[in-house]
Amino acid sequence: MSLPELLKNRLSLPVIGSPLFIVSNPDLVIAQCKAGIVGAFPALNARPAAELENWLQRIDEALSQHAAEHPGSRVAPYAVNQIIHASNDRLRQDLEACGRHRVPIIITSLRAPDEVVPVVHGWGGLVFHDVISVRHAKRAIDAGVDGLILVCAGAGGHAGGLSPFALVSEVRRFYAGTIILSGAITRGEHVLAAQAMGADLAYIGTRFIATPEAHADIAYKQMIVDSTASDIVYTNLFTGVLGNYLRGSIVNAGLDPENLPSADKSTMSFGSGGSSRSKAWRDIWGAGQGVGNIDAVRPVAEVVATMRADYDAARARLLAASG
Repeated sequence: MSLPELLKNRLSLPVIGSPLFIVSNPDLVIAQCKAGIVGAFPALNARPAAELENWLQRIDEALSQHAAEHPGSRVAPYAVNQIIHASNDRLRQDLEACGRHRVPIIITSLRAPDEVVPVVHGWGGLVFHDVISVRHAKRAIDAGVDGLILVCAGAGGHAGGLSPFALVSEVRRFYAGTIILSGAITRGEHVLAAQAMGADLAYIGTRFIATPEAHADIAYKQMIVDSTASDIVYTNLFTGVLGNYLRGSIVNAGLDPENLPSADKSTMSFGSGGSSRSKAWRDIWGAGQGVGNIDAVRPVAEVVATMRADYDAARARLLAASG
């Protein structure tokens, strides 16, 4: 088990709130950090690009004020997701903004962050990288990342197809650093199970869409509450990369979830002007297989407190069972 010094004694629960395209905003991030888990958002959510500076300033000021007003409380650091993709023409500009604010954690995805790691390390930040396979994990390690986010089967949005039991165990054979596990994690006992498998932190996204703080359509939040794992469709149609989406949103868009064509990965675009694919996220809603455990839209603080209680109860049960 390996937890960076940056996170030690600053978390109420070993959780990172995953950056959610369009959905994550300063309100959600600030609420997550105040509750004692790492809050995160994609840099591309701040549009136009100049707005990113305002978001970072707002988050910095809100967390500093909260820490000053609540001495001794666990206020978690935040993270910004950078898409390392050829079409993201904002990457350099967004990284410079993050550097000015000395963002504690940068989450990278879609390509090995060779050029990003030294920049982030230059201001003292950490880099965690999304991977879906052992090959991707080894490539990220070669790039010098500080932690691996294993995106396993069942995760919302872009997701891999491997079981966490398989991927965590294989990666732990050659990697002793920080592992963050993603894939249908919605409850406190799931977080404990992730640690039992060898992960250091859980990566949770879908559960935080169904919160008042999330920037998501009310219908989106309600569909998450009303859905179960059988309502999740795994397809590459909408971005060119395999991911999990809510069946109801696909139907509402006039498509047949049982007969979706395949798409080419080259169709993915993260240009600063937006694209037809990125706009599709507003209509085709991502969600993980853990939706069946979400029964209501609840504030972030309440969600985290419930997870903490469930985490403690699960640990107590295991201790009692072991004698």
